[in-house]
Amino acid sequence: MTRKTQMRIVVMLIVLSSVSSLLSQGQSIPINESPSPARTYHLLREDDDWSFLADPAERQDFWDPIKYIPLRSGRNDWFLSMGGEAREIWEQIGNDNWGQQPFMNGYFNQRYMFYFDVHYGKHVRSFVELKSGSNSYRIGGPRPIDEKKLDFQAAFFEVGTGGDRNWIKFRAGRQEMEYGSGRLIDVREGPNVRLSFDGFKVKTGIGSWQIDGFAMRPDLDKPGFFNNVPNHSVGFWGVYGVRSLKKSLTLDTYYLGLDRKAAAFNRGVGQEVRHSIGARLSRAVAQTKPGWDFDYEALGQFGSFGSANIRAWTVASETGYRFPTVPLKPRFSAKVDISSGDDPRTNTLGTFNPLFPKGNYFGVLATAGPGPINFIDVHPHVETALPHSVTASVDWIFQWRESLRDGVYSVPGFLIIPAGKSDARFVGHRPGTEVRWQANRHLWFQADYGIFYAGKFVKDSQPGRNLNYWALWAGYKF
Repeated sequence: MTRKTQMRIVVMLIVLSSVSSLLSQGQSIPINESPSPARTYHLLREDDDWSFLADPAERQDFWDPIKYIPLRSGRNDWFLSMGGEAREIWEQIGNDNWGQQPFMNGYFNQRYMFYFDVHYGKHVRSFVELKSGSNSYRIGGPRPIDEKKLDFQAAFFEVGTGGDRNWIKFRAGRQEMEYGSGRLIDVREGPNVRLSFDGFKVKTGIGSWQIDGFAMRPDLDKPGFFNNVPNHSVGFWGVYGVRSLKKSLTLDTYYLGLDRKAAAFNRGVGQEVRHSIGARLSRAVAQTKPGWDFDYEALGQFGSFGSANIRAWTVASETGYRFPTVPLKPRFSAKVDISSGDDPRTNTLGTFNPLFPKGNYFGVLATAGPGPINFIDVHPHVETALPHSVTASVDWIFQWRESLRDGVYSVPGFLIIPAGKSDARFVGHRPGTEVRWQANRHLWFQADYGIFYAGKFVKDSQPGRNLNYWALWAGYKF
């Protein structure tokens, strides 16, 4: 990192800290207390609900004047809400893809987003969110996930009807989607440019169920101004249902369909029509007393790839135990996951497709290293809560190939190392750590570090270098 870049990052952090300190003055909620649920900034900002600010007594934050702007006299449900975020990251990757780029690549990413959420009564709504991302210093120039001058991240119109338990909403336009743990459908929060889709969605509430049906095309990210377009070579549709059960349990069930005109796997390129049927059972992390939490998911996939059939599957699990009543509130957990790979000697494609997974599927090393395709992993993890709203975690992932006749793929699904150069199963292992400081409701800082040590398969396939990654993050939401 050059001295000029270091100075930019230091100045940026000082400015953010100073602004946040000024904006926090006058808040009645102390910085070291958790915000109430009503003031939570969600991953999808469309889920933020600021209608409670219709009561002037609730307006305590610096940003509250723009979170609720009444639009019609005598009607509290006619209002405009605005918000956004700024995020800065310095990332550095050494030996990307185990040495296929045998150098240290350091770069600076900036992201800015701003939204307008207009409610025309209880049943009509429009939501527009703008995004802008820039990349500096990256060797080879910015990738599509790094840079976007200015475009719509979301722009949809929604109409609905019904009460609290039974309701229906219809939405059309550009939208973000995130379901379950993000293993299959996520907004790609880690990279600089988030993912969005164009299409239609029907959201329904039926008793204790919420069921979404959708037909979408993912957006093709282009670096210019308002030039993103739907990817007409990819179709995506499905039905996703969520239900709350007893004892803090949540059940997800879903069907997802995918049509890609030119899909690439280790065996070749062809049209892929894939259907996924699965379920997920999860329990939230304990908050007040010691207890178990878990997240278990399994799904099967079938369809066609060119003239071949598709038969693929995955099983994913995370089991944890938290001690919220002892110092540091530690949580110990372990993930054990497996997804199928291919045997090109058959007329059936066995490679699992994770569809649109979260960018940091395995935590640290969000945009580098192996993805959740043709893999077996064991992933222990320890996290703690330190004073002054600081959290720290340490993890270690060990990864193998499920099929020795299939290769290793990246998180987005690109083939990194093809099969055939080695019969070894072990891909490698990676220790990593993350420290995050939530300075107040708006401002946060984070540091990540990890090294992925090449296993026998990677070394046999050459160049087989160890991959290392670190990043410094700063963000502000309002």
